[in-house]
Amino acid sequence: MIRTEELLLNVGPQHPSTHGVFRIVVKLDGEIIIEADPVMGYLHRGTEKLAEELTYTQIIPYTDRMDYVSAMTNNYVLVNAVEKLMQIEIPERAQFLRLIVMELQRIASHLVWWGTYLLDIGAMSPFLFAFRDREIIINLFNELCGARLTYNYMRVGGVKWDAPDGWLDKVRDFLPYMRKKLDEYDTLVSGNEIFLARIKGVGAYDADTAIQYGLSGANLRCTGVDWDLRKAQPYCIYDRFEFDVPLGRSGDCYDRYLIRLEEIRQSIRILEQALEQFPEGGETMGKAPRVLRAPEGEIYSAIESPRGEIGCYIVSRGKDKPYRLKFRRPSFVNLQILPKLLVGETMTNLITILGGIDIVVGEVDC
Repeated sequence: MIRTEELLLNVGPQHPSTHGVFRIVVKLDGEIIIEADPVMGYLHRGTEKLAEELTYTQIIPYTDRMDYVSAMTNNYVLVNAVEKLMQIEIPERAQFLRLIVMELQRIASHLVWWGTYLLDIGAMSPFLFAFRDREIIINLFNELCGARLTYNYMRVGGVKWDAPDGWLDKVRDFLPYMRKKLDEYDTLVSGNEIFLARIKGVGAYDADTAIQYGLSGANLRCTGVDWDLRKAQPYCIYDRFEFDVPLGRSGDCYDRYLIRLEEIRQSIRILEQALEQFPEGGETMGKAPRVLRAPEGEIYSAIESPRGEIGCYIVSRGKDKPYRLKFRRPSFVNLQILPKLLVGETMTNLITILGGIDIVVGEVDC
């Protein structure tokens, strides 16, 4: 009679495929996972508590450092909440600039995910291609706001400054290039039989499970649930543009992969319309007081980040600092389903499933 013993194994907190200081304690019976316990908090910086001692403008750089792969959308969710609370009107030119940088950021974020995900499961070349193409967007952001990763570009009432001369033309030139590269990505990877064997049917769940766990973004839409805040609860000027919400059927890692690639195509489509309708002139800052004092009350503002619904809840007591601030972080919420998905899987599928969720640890810990 063969007798086996259970093995307790640490994956992380220093592990390349956890993409940050994130740890999973797994209990193994041979190669099969029978229990998984995520351990978070290694990157916790107390952002929400720190915000209580900062003015609203001073909080903006802290949002950059939550989901540092998608800093522009983090900037927006905070300033949008303050603007709603203070009832500040945003100039049209600023709205267009905000939308353009957020959709460029969505493309850049998905490129990071695509490259690193394929690197996790054994493909080297896609990582290099993804970062090559992302570099074009990073250079555009550098020209716009003088930074490559943490931008601090949004302001309550508008944006920090207008786009430099010729910047919009560079964005316009980038779009057909990116569309062509996406077709190359599909040719290279999406139908590869080794890739399909590693990803198809892995980490699957249904729509009811996704809703019960509060999942959002591609992790929800892969089950066929049509929920994208840009369409369901339009913000900024998204209601002016035509685009589709990519949906899956199987709820597995392969559907999540396809959805994120298609979201890049839809972002290109939105950007083309935004550049065509971009206003010739106008201000980039609305009439916001020099010292921002939000009236007494509370507000919750939510937007669609590349990882799902990111929300900002503010309680104000009429001062220049929030009485309480809380972020709804999609990486943290989406991660809650991980232990359920890992039970009964092999160690190789652990990396496939974790990568398919697409977390940024700075947003998990906040």
